[in-house]
Amino acid sequence: MPEPSLPLVVTADPELLDDLLRLAAAGGTEVVVATDPVAARGHYNAAPLVVLGADQVQACRSARLPRRSRVVVAGRRAWPPGVAEAIGELRPVEACLLPDGEPWLIDRFADGPGRPLGRILAVIGGSGGAGASILAGGLAVTAVSAGHRTLLVDADPLGGGLDLLLGWEQIDGLRWPALTAAGGRVDPPALLRALPQRGDLVLLSFARDESPVVPGEAMATTLDAGRRGRDVIITDLPRRLDDAAVLALQAADRAVLIVPAELRATAGAARIAQMIRFHRDELSVVVRGPAPGKLTARDIAAALRLPLAGSLRPEPAMCQALERGAPPASTGKGPLAELCRRLVRDLLREQRVTA
Repeated sequence: MPEPSLPLVVTADPELLDDLLRLAAAGGTEVVVATDPVAARGHYNAAPLVVLGADQVQACRSARLPRRSRVVVAGRRAWPPGVAEAIGELRPVEACLLPDGEPWLIDRFADGPGRPLGRILAVIGGSGGAGASILAGGLAVTAVSAGHRTLLVDADPLGGGLDLLLGWEQIDGLRWPALTAAGGRVDPPALLRALPQRGDLVLLSFARDESPVVPGEAMATTLDAGRRGRDVIITDLPRRLDDAAVLALQAADRAVLIVPAELRATAGAARIAQMIRFHRDELSVVVRGPAPGKLTARDIAAALRLPLAGSLRPEPAMCQALERGAPPASTGKGPLAELCRRLVRDLLREQRVTA
């Protein structure tokens, strides 16, 4: 079992650092210390908690560090000029001033380190009907079959609904509108307990009779709960990236773009890939057949200038099973199940290497 990651403190203020080290010790944890965003970048995503000193807020905003959950901005007595406004632009983050906020921050430090954080894999369709939801659902079903506690997040408001894909539309539980109404202020374990679930698979999807809007704060709460309470988190993201989708994309450990093996779909996917790469460096492609023009998966990956994560052949039997309400990859057989096993295995192998 890998050693869990430690909280990350980013500050060059010696007095603030002394305070934060003292509070971390009171919370029962050691920390990794970085003096600026450049030094912080290698630890930023894996840390269970990031505490940014007020002296580094402007620098972190300029460095375009990925948005993620569990980020706290800490200062002493009063915010320096411009920091309060910068905190607003870095949302969702929490903020506290010392010494008044010391008991609260000790509790935050006491939350970690614990078990290794869950790993996030984001799936994005390169075109309409590319099969992103089927791939996301297959990944979640496969992860559970392999013994991993899994959260599946439906973040595509214009998709058909992952609850329908799984045959879960009648299962009671919290949907996005209820979480949005709570303003994202939900205890992470309580959130996971409130969501629709079967066995080790938990789903957050949309309600069909309410506005399909996901605020960034609600997404941050969801990813935080998933990181802390699940082994694998799969997010099905929209091609039109809203604030919540950008946050999920930046928080993901891996991102996969799925593209049909067609020329026009590849041209459209190139624009989607360009948008994604604006928010993250790592991205790979899954190519879905059939290929009417005889384009190979390697041809398409080369055209997109992306590493090839895998390819999918047509599965008529699986498509028929989906129409009958069977979840994708539920038999554990076929190209989709094989690809999902490999992607999940690679995702968790990276955790063992980097932890």
